[in-house]
Amino acid sequence: MISGLSTEAEQNMAGLIEQTVVRVVGAIAERAPEGWTEAVLEGHFGRDISGEYVLSDATRRQFHGARGLEDLSNATAAAGAARGWERTRLEVRCRPSGEYMLVASRDVVSRLRGERPGFLAVLDQDYRLVPPGYTEAEGTAGPAGDPDLVLARLRAYLERRAEILGRSETLPPPVTEADLADAERRLGRPLPADLRALYLLADGSGDDACGLFGNLGWMPLARLVADNADLREPVWTGWEHHWDAVVLDTYPPGMVRRCLEHPGWLPFATADDGNYLAVDMSPARAGQPGQVIQIGRDYYDGPLYVCDSVTSLLARYLDLLDRGAYEVEEDDVDYIDFLEGPRDSGSKPEWQSGGIPRVVSPDLQTVHIPVDAPVGPLDLSPLAAAPHLRELGLKRRPVTDLAPIRDLPIESLAVSLDGGDLAPLEGHQHLGSLDLATTTPADITPLRTAPNLHGLNLCQAVVEDLTVLAEFPNLRYLALTGSQWDVLLNEGKVPPSLAAARLVEGDATLADALAWAARLGLPVGPSFVVSGTLASDGSPG
Repeated sequence: MISGLSTEAEQNMAGLIEQTVVRVVGAIAERAPEGWTEAVLEGHFGRDISGEYVLSDATRRQFHGARGLEDLSNATAAAGAARGWERTRLEVRCRPSGEYMLVASRDVVSRLRGERPGFLAVLDQDYRLVPPGYTEAEGTAGPAGDPDLVLARLRAYLERRAEILGRSETLPPPVTEADLADAERRLGRPLPADLRALYLLADGSGDDACGLFGNLGWMPLARLVADNADLREPVWTGWEHHWDAVVLDTYPPGMVRRCLEHPGWLPFATADDGNYLAVDMSPARAGQPGQVIQIGRDYYDGPLYVCDSVTSLLARYLDLLDRGAYEVEEDDVDYIDFLEGPRDSGSKPEWQSGGIPRVVSPDLQTVHIPVDAPVGPLDLSPLAAAPHLRELGLKRRPVTDLAPIRDLPIESLAVSLDGGDLAPLEGHQHLGSLDLATTTPADITPLRTAPNLHGLNLCQAVVEDLTVLAEFPNLRYLALTGSQWDVLLNEGKVPPSLAAARLVEGDATLADALAWAARLGLPVGPSFVVSGTLASDGSPG
């Protein structure tokens, strides 16, 4: 049976859609594992469409693709295009009995999987979360690099490398002052004096000395400018990620802005793996212009401070050679593989254990208590000695008193409150996201005065009065269960500034999510549905 296809063009597609959905459902059933109770396939045209089997013990097993899926995706997308949908989302559900249903709709919700599955609806497509590093005060210290000393160290470094490799490495010709001036004009800021001096000696490492900076190639000036062109805007993590994943930290604290990218970070060395050494020309309050940091693909929780300048970086590499902390790797061209990284400032402290130690590092910025930690309430009072603490993830360990963290600059808090209250968070100046679980009804009124609270997850909380949320003027992201959303929607008390909403219901169907999104005011429009029962021979019953 097909419903929702009304126009002549849509009716012409009806037969093809029904044929293809039957083929897909048959393929899903053929490959189903023993004990399956339902299969769900979902996604949208133009992207990966994935699915999962629900087993009798409530576990789930993921799968990708099915015979006829591309034809089904194309057919539903064509029907959606006839309605003016920019993108078409589809969901196919089937059971061992042969019952099946396809729902295709305008792409206004996204399914979320993981620990708290459900759906996400973006209400404001233009909203972007600006990383905290963009508003931090800039450091006032002068640069540490020395243009004369850096040249001396590079020459000494090349000599030591030649002794080890048994050959000299030839660097490319230098750039000119005019080249540097043009590059700095395009970058919108000057290069540090020591890196500038290096470019007046050679335009990068070239092919002959490709691993010059600790296995990374020194980039030619033109590439430095080109690679920086894409780093002009704040990075938006996207609503598909957990809201509290945008919290970033750096080590040591206060040296580097807490962003994923910044136009003041100028990459100058890479192994073409998405990671870079960069000079930081816009440091945080305790940093220095020209300091060296590590950024890129693998630095998803923020940049890593390396040293105060390129001058010091070369000193570090000379020290590693002097200490024999390297191996010579044989390849088409032999190269030096360092056994240690360029950092010499210690490791970033992060506590991941069953409890909180009596003595904590003053540089501690992140605390995670894992799910499988021992039971029992946590005492947060030792954390008062961590003035740079930004992220506190307590998972399922109960807490009875939040007073010890009242004055800490925590931006992301995940806590299970056991009988305590939220009064210590009233007016908290730094709190940006809160993931709250409770064992008794909680009054969330104190959170109204937290000026930077943008993200709130209450799906595991019992709340005395959810309608108070309408008085949260800066709330941009809210995660609730279906029954919690019903309270707000029935009372007309949805927070006025929401940019994204999350429905936390693992068993919710696409039809459920579309009805919820429509109540939030999104332009859902009518969907179309194909349903039926497969006969034993795989044909429509």
